[in-house]
Amino acid sequence: MDTLHTTRLNHLCQELTRDGLSQMIICDPLSIWYFTGVRVSPGERLYALYVNTNGNHKLILNRLFTVPHTGLTEIWMSDTDDGMEILAAEVDGTADMGIDKNWPARFLLALMEKHPDVRYQNASCCVDRIRAIKDSDERDKMRAASRINDACMEKASAFLKEGKTEKEVAAYIDHLYQEAGCEGNSFPTIVSYGAHAADPHHEPDDTPLKAGDCIVIDMGCIKDGYCSDMTRTFFCQAADEKYAAIHDLVREANEKAESIIRPGVRFCDIDRTAREHIAAGGYGEYFTHRLGHSIGLEDHEFGDVSSVNTDCVQAGMTFSIEPGVYLPGKFGVRVEDLVFVTEDGCEILNQVEKKWRIV
Repeated sequence: MDTLHTTRLNHLCQELTRDGLSQMIICDPLSIWYFTGVRVSPGERLYALYVNTNGNHKLILNRLFTVPHTGLTEIWMSDTDDGMEILAAEVDGTADMGIDKNWPARFLLALMEKHPDVRYQNASCCVDRIRAIKDSDERDKMRAASRINDACMEKASAFLKEGKTEKEVAAYIDHLYQEAGCEGNSFPTIVSYGAHAADPHHEPDDTPLKAGDCIVIDMGCIKDGYCSDMTRTFFCQAADEKYAAIHDLVREANEKAESIIRPGVRFCDIDRTAREHIAAGGYGEYFTHRLGHSIGLEDHEFGDVSSVNTDCVQAGMTFSIEPGVYLPGKFGVRVEDLVFVTEDGCEILNQVEKKWRIV
C-alpha cells in the first residue's frame, strides 16, 4: 500500500482509538477508495473494508470484482458463499464494532446474529472527520473541478437565449462537462426560469425562456473523483428593479458570510451572518434553507453551514456558501460559491462574476 493510503488508515485508527474502538467496518465505496485506492461499484453484493487498530486491515471482496493489488489482506467470496459467515470469521467477535452509517441492515443484522455479545455503534464520524480536512492533492483536484465549472458556467450563460427551454440549457451544460473530460455531474443540473426559480430544487422542464425572466443555474461536475458546485442567477433581456435589488441583497449576504470564514469561527455564526443580512432587507422568511453544505468526493458530505451546527471551522475544510431568497410563484435567486478554509481565512474557488447581469 502506498504512503498516502497508509497514512489515511493510520489516521483512521487514531480516530477509532479516540472514540474507544479497536475495529470498524466501512461499506461506502467512496470511503473505501479514499482509504485504499480501490474503486468498486458493488451493487447489492457484500463489499467492505475491515479496519483494526492492530494494523490487520482486510478487504472483503466478491470474485466478480476486479481490483488492483493493495497490500491489504484480501478476503474473497463468490455469490454462492455465505458472505456473513466469512466476514464474521475475520473480525474480532469479542470487541466493540464500529459500523458505517450506510451499511444495509441485511448485512448488519446478520453479523449481529453471528456475534450477539458485541456492541455495535455508528462510527462514521471517525471517517467523516478525516475526509472533512482536504490534503494538498485533494485541494488541487477541487480547484481544477471548480475551474471547469467556472468555464462551463460562462459558456452556459452565453448559450441562454429567449426561447431556449430549461431542459435544453441543462443538456448543454451536461454536454460541456463531457467535452471537458469530467466523469459526470456531481448532482443533476438545475435550470429554473421565472417562478420556477422559487423552487430551490426545481427539475428542468420544457418551459421556454422569455424576456424578463430570472434564470437560476445550479451546476457541478466531477473531475478526478472530486466535486464542484456553483449557482449564479441571471436575467433575460431586462431585470425587474425589485428583483435586481433582491439579487444584490443575496449577493451581499454571500460576501458577508465569506468574509468571516477562518479557523475557529462557528458554522452557525457564518449562517447567522448571511441570514441576518437578508432578514434586515425584509426577506428573512424567504431564505428557506441552510447556508451551505460540505463537499469533496460527494456533493453533500458530512457537516453543514447551518444555525444548529455549533462546530468550529478548521483549516482544510471545504463547503458551500449559498444564500437565497424564494418568492413563491414569482421569483427566486441564489448565489453560491465553494470555499476552502485556509490558516487565516478562506479561498473562494469560483471566479464567475456574482453580480446580476443581463443575458
